[in-house]
Amino acid sequence: MKKTIPISIGIIVLLGALFFFGKQSSEQTKENDTGAQEETAIETSESSFDFGTISMAKGKVSRIFKIKNAGAESIGLKKLYTSCMCTTASYKKGEEKRGPFGMPGHGIVPPLGVELGSNEEAEVEVVFDPAAHGPAGVGMIERVVTFETESGKVVNLGIKANVTP
Repeated sequence: MKKTIPISIGIIVLLGALFFFGKQSSEQTKENDTGAQEETAIETSESSFDFGTISMAKGKVSRIFKIKNAGAESIGLKKLYTSCMCTTASYKKGEEKRGPFGMPGHGIVPPLGVELGSNEEAEVEVVFDPAAHGPAGVGMIERVVTFETESGKVVNLGIKANVTP
């Protein structure tokens, strides 16, 4: 009985500490999430594109998104990656081309590491392979291409399609 009291107190203190620090971490994540959603100086020609109905048999489809730094300062573009292995994205500014970039965890996704100067424009080509998931990959899909800036801002470009055999 004497041993169970200190163990019980220890467990209660441990659970209280986990609750307290977990709550703080959750609040910090909320702050970071809102910070990532703040306005950024990057403007896009469109934030998403719907390919409509596409066939696996006809192969890959692509879309070019135009981006512009509408701010007065240069923006460091740190990372460019996709939400699925069936999608790749390439960055092009003038003659400079980087990519293709894919999904983290499916091969190496190198850093983008470019600067987009004030009022400069660039293009992001998004390529979707409807056959990448095989016969089970039919139906509605939604994929996201994400830019992360050096300051921690996030810009998402989305695609969607109805995949048929």
